[in-house]
Amino acid sequence: MADTTGNTQDLGAKDGPGPQPRRSSWRYIGPGIVVAATGVGAGDLVATLIAGSNFGYTLLWAAVVGCLVKISLAEACGRWHLSTGRTLFDGWASLGSWTTWFFAVYAVIWGFVYGAAAMSSSALPLQALFPSVMDLEYWGISCGLVGLVFVWFNKYAVFEKVMTVLVGVMFVVTVYLAFRVTPNLGDAFAGLLPVVPDEKDSILNTLGLIGGVGGTITLAAYGYWVNAKGWTNSGWMKVMRLDNRVAYLTTGVFVVAMLFVGAELLHSANIALSGGDQGLVQLGDILDDRYGTTTGTLFLVGFFAASFTSLIGVWHGVSLMFADFLARRRGERQARADELASGRRERSWTFRAYLLWLTFPPMILLFQDEPFRLIIIYGVLGAAFMPFLALTLLWLLNSSRTPREWRNGHLSNGMLAAAGLLFLVLAVKQIWDQPWSEFF
Repeated sequence: MADTTGNTQDLGAKDGPGPQPRRSSWRYIGPGIVVAATGVGAGDLVATLIAGSNFGYTLLWAAVVGCLVKISLAEACGRWHLSTGRTLFDGWASLGSWTTWFFAVYAVIWGFVYGAAAMSSSALPLQALFPSVMDLEYWGISCGLVGLVFVWFNKYAVFEKVMTVLVGVMFVVTVYLAFRVTPNLGDAFAGLLPVVPDEKDSILNTLGLIGGVGGTITLAAYGYWVNAKGWTNSGWMKVMRLDNRVAYLTTGVFVVAMLFVGAELLHSANIALSGGDQGLVQLGDILDDRYGTTTGTLFLVGFFAASFTSLIGVWHGVSLMFADFLARRRGERQARADELASGRRERSWTFRAYLLWLTFPPMILLFQDEPFRLIIIYGVLGAAFMPFLALTLLWLLNSSRTPREWRNGHLSNGMLAAAGLLFLVLAVKQIWDQPWSEFF
């Protein structure tokens, strides 16, 4: 296939017997925990809480469908990496130079705005827990610096262990809260029936819940973490698929638990929750009043774990993707999975340069109003990324770039096409909703 340099090459595996398949085992689980922790941030928890507070259990089915959609996307990313021995960016580059330019602009602008958002989100629960220690901006800077130092000096293995511990904290907190509010299981099971609320914009709100939870660039980073774990060929395919299912089973637990909290604690009491991360601070106060200081404090600890795992997950995963992107641009003809497995990418200057970009320039935004036009561009690029991911995976995994035995079947094609259509609709809505009259 023609790559961006004009060479013709087949990016698939060589002929001959493939590697022996590894036995699928729980002891290998790792990258899935990382992608689950990174993908479920404070914003996802707020969105699920608000869905529960507005509609009760009615949209529980949408949250479950959302997890299934993400399973198909992450599995496709991992399958590309393992079946070809190439990285996802190498696949994108083979589709044409337009993918390179899209990713370059996206990575620079998205990283700048997201860096500030991640630091601020991590700072909010810390300020709520320790209100007299320092201002929110300085908590945010501290979180950014801790994330920078941690990712800079640690390889994937340590990173995975820390993420696993933080996921354990999130799991305990969310499950505890779900039991604490005493969910109505009859209504919850009824919520598994695909019913759309009879309210204005309910269809779009439903699609937003399906597409919103755990659906970011971290899905694309999953294949990079799979390789960083040391899984570099199709012999790891069964292991990767188990790992991926664990990832979105974990995500599903987080989502369902927070929807229970929204339905029982907020919907039944007719309590409106603020949008954005401030809504979680507000929920902490509500829990404190209703169930006592211990429950409120425990929730803020879980809130911090959710926010900080998203921060360090993006600091690591997207930096790996950016390092891969620049390696290709510098003339490496083929971006190989074994480069990621060796750990050399994590020690490269390009990896660390993007780490610095995620950390220091965004600190400016912590002290001033968000740059209006930049936020609009950020919103547009963010909306475009998920349909870009779904549709390019559909393209790559149905072509000769992928070895025949690992190309898409009917189910994979159906799920990726549905994901592409879903995210395309959400992208059009988000782009349409931007205040373009004020932009110009």
